[in-house]
Amino acid sequence: MAKSHIVFISTPGIGNLVPLVEFAQLLVNHDRRLHATILIITMSQRPIVNAYIQSRVATSTSITFLPLPPVDPPSPDQYRSTMGYISLLIQNHKRHVKNAITKLMSSDSAESKSSNSDQVVGFFVDMFCTSMIDVANELGIPCYLYFASPATFLSFMLHLPFLDAQNPAEFVDLGTELSIPGFVNSVPPLVLPTAVLNKKGDAYSWYLSHARRYTETKGIVVNTFRELESHALDSLDTSQVPQVYPIGLVLDLYEPTQKRDLNQYESVIRWLDDQPSSSVMLLCFGSMGSLSGPQVREIAYGLERAGVRFLWVLREPPKSQLDLPSDHANVEDVLPNGFLERTRELGMVCGWIPQAKILAHQSIGGFISHCGWNSILESLWYGVPIATWPIYAEQQMNAFEMVKELGLAIEVRLDYREGSDLVMGEEVDRSIKRLMNGGDVVRGRVKEMREKSRIALMENGSSHQALGVLIRNLVPKI
Repeated sequence: MAKSHIVFISTPGIGNLVPLVEFAQLLVNHDRRLHATILIITMSQRPIVNAYIQSRVATSTSITFLPLPPVDPPSPDQYRSTMGYISLLIQNHKRHVKNAITKLMSSDSAESKSSNSDQVVGFFVDMFCTSMIDVANELGIPCYLYFASPATFLSFMLHLPFLDAQNPAEFVDLGTELSIPGFVNSVPPLVLPTAVLNKKGDAYSWYLSHARRYTETKGIVVNTFRELESHALDSLDTSQVPQVYPIGLVLDLYEPTQKRDLNQYESVIRWLDDQPSSSVMLLCFGSMGSLSGPQVREIAYGLERAGVRFLWVLREPPKSQLDLPSDHANVEDVLPNGFLERTRELGMVCGWIPQAKILAHQSIGGFISHCGWNSILESLWYGVPIATWPIYAEQQMNAFEMVKELGLAIEVRLDYREGSDLVMGEEVDRSIKRLMNGGDVVRGRVKEMREKSRIALMENGSSHQALGVLIRNLVPKI
């Protein structure tokens, strides 16, 4: 059977790679004549990424994972932020990406002489891989943006060059809230990404650079669904924006458990099995999320005061700017004296575990979350209401959308910034009680959105239809 090839590349982080791979799998599952090649940018000290890739190599169908040759990392005088480093690292891979796609096109061309095989029909880049648009243009391949964040954040990014031109001062100094097309409400500057709050930083320059290039693509695929973000999606329906395809939810619901973590995971599941239905509050801040010692102790005080069953994924802050958080060697070192003993009948503290599998458990009734978009979609899929505690990237804007725009969460904080802020134990206590004991309105809305998310993916559902339109535009012959 003839194959039409689609190539993908993502920022080398687990939160970027997973939704891209799952989207690729969605495409090839939808039509068996499609084959995906995912180009992998490798970074050292990323065991969670390596484990994920290995698991997908073993289980994915019609997907090839192609590691790119290493490049020299950016020198310290070239960047001042993680965003600067990552953007330059990706940019330095352009030659290798061009070579890889050229070889794929040559292979396809040779096959086409005997089997009428199509060539590479599309190149999907994620939100921080916009330098690869140049490669697509050089090779004459249609380039699409795969946007793994919400449509509201896409609207913000597309609007950022206009905001920059209109407001030369720092956004927090304007003394007013911002009007952004994708939001019904005006947006407080303090919920913008941290990088955008410092115009003098190179991270801000990179945000602007990436945002300006989004309109150069042939289309933008967004991991959302119309029933969730109808206003934001309608705001993107203009002649200035490439065609938008809301094809979500794209989720990895079967995240593998690394062998070294298997005993811990099984212990957590046994404990959850013994808890009443919807009685446990999950606290998890994502694969890149961690909190300072003082903040950890305040959470502990809040949990004790609340007296609610809890499962707390507690991680140690990264040792350097480019490292990831890790599990504590001994959690007692960062918790108040006697905390584990006093709460052993109520709760459990653990290291990293597959979050989606935990959210699927019937005993989970609430989720204190960093509000990464993957986590939000997982919580909606399983009907688990969120208390928002954003930390980095666009999470503050995601939290604002969930609480103020959609009424699908309650807030712990919307504009939390680690290092300059401290959520006190009393505030943690109030938020937990409000969600677990008094959040019936929010809980009902989340349950309703859970059903809508499933309908969107069914045949003739909104996301299923959008995916079909995308494939027809990619390969008109199919």
